[in-house]
Amino acid sequence: MPEKIKLQKFVDELPIPNTISPKLRSYHSSYYEVTMTEFSQKLHRDLGPTRLWGYEGTFPGPTIEVMRNETVFVKWMNDLPNKHFLPVDTTIHGSEITLPEGRSVVHLHGGRTPAHSDGYPEAWFTRNFEQTGPLFEREVYTYPNIERATMLWYHDHTVGITRLNVYAGLAGLYLIRDMHEQSLNLPKGKYEIPLLIVDRSFNADGSLYYPSKPDQNDAGLPHPSLVPPFDADTILVNGMVYPFLDVEPRKYRFRILNASNSRILTLKLESNQPFYQIGTDGGFLETTIKINEFILMSAERVDVIIDFSQYYGQTIVLKNVTKSATPETTAVMQFRVTVPLKSADTSSLPFYLGGINRLQRSMANRTRDLTLIRIKDQYGRSLNLLDGKMWMDRISERIELHTVEVWRIINLIDDDPHPIHIHLVDFQILDRQPFDVSHFQKTGNLIFTGPPTPPDPYEMGLKDTVRTPFGYVTSIIARFGPFTGRYVWHCHMLEHEDYEMMRPFEVFKAHW
Repeated sequence: MPEKIKLQKFVDELPIPNTISPKLRSYHSSYYEVTMTEFSQKLHRDLGPTRLWGYEGTFPGPTIEVMRNETVFVKWMNDLPNKHFLPVDTTIHGSEITLPEGRSVVHLHGGRTPAHSDGYPEAWFTRNFEQTGPLFEREVYTYPNIERATMLWYHDHTVGITRLNVYAGLAGLYLIRDMHEQSLNLPKGKYEIPLLIVDRSFNADGSLYYPSKPDQNDAGLPHPSLVPPFDADTILVNGMVYPFLDVEPRKYRFRILNASNSRILTLKLESNQPFYQIGTDGGFLETTIKINEFILMSAERVDVIIDFSQYYGQTIVLKNVTKSATPETTAVMQFRVTVPLKSADTSSLPFYLGGINRLQRSMANRTRDLTLIRIKDQYGRSLNLLDGKMWMDRISERIELHTVEVWRIINLIDDDPHPIHIHLVDFQILDRQPFDVSHFQKTGNLIFTGPPTPPDPYEMGLKDTVRTPFGYVTSIIARFGPFTGRYVWHCHMLEHEDYEMMRPFEVFKAHW
């Protein structure tokens, strides 16, 4: 680990990512070009410029904002160097020494997109599309934006180096709007603010630190070697270390994403005032809920309103109170309620937000039991697997188009919960139920040791990523569609995803 750098908190103002404009626009569609480059950016007043990779030369990348059902075409262009500046382990699948290090592919996380535009991990490409992966199909991606109004995000998804590319800065926000959202009269404009939260570690010169080997005895390990999930020691919001935000005494809407490689966040306001949560990964909840704190695993999002109207003159710290938080990773950012109210706050805090078409267990065509297990690799490192299978094993989840399935995710890995992300679908969490782990490991039979617990209130909406604790069966339900083709599901701890904790699945149309 590098020598700890003490960075003063709350000395830099929160940046707001720019919104990118399309190159072309017609009535129902728009066309964007987004280039990935290497650049330097200051992430704290007292740090030198940090070398990064990002979209359009910024970290985070620019926000793409679209209307529901607007067909968006994006040409993602790679202008990255041929060599990576972070340590590449060439012993893991998809990252062999024969492959270019400056390869990339983009996934719109939470997007319901055709398979050719999903950012399949082996559909990567290099600068000017000179080299492409075995499943590369096209240069321009199509996003139909059939989701409800919500905040998605786009990020790198390259097999074997996603953890490095995202850590280097390849992430940005993607907002879908619709008429229903506009009718709710929520805080908007400068009173609606995205918060993309990550953790990073720095060397003394301001460069990013990412470990080249695990902490344990590294005798016999390859160099560089993949590390277990890496929790860095500094929190950034919108690309700034421990920023502050000056706010008026009124309601604000915050769109919050945990874009860390693996860090779990439990967010709480130091003032103990509530968040009014209105949405989750897949858009609005049915009703607003009042919560004091909430957990965000890697890739999860929440949509909340904070009312500062009673706090004029105060400063309030947004804190991470997860048990693993250190003094450096407890503070996230600071709100300064010091700006006089510019005009009356006429925005609403509605109770009812709209219906969700809930799926019932009885609608399921099939229930699949899928395990999370851990074994050792040839070097003695942890190897986490989905249902005991490697990435290259034959596809075992073949799902008929438009059918409903329940997936029971059985976590046998004794550590932090794993954030499981399924491409293509919005799902609903049914419940989590404890089971006898040792009995299951011996016999393969589930014996439950307690009643099922419903999802937390802040998880009651549509989701694309779910927390799966050890010793629990986490049950989710989804309708698979509207597109056919090959997609993936994986752990969103990126170090796990890069090393075999990802599997393809196929949605097919039955021919009767």
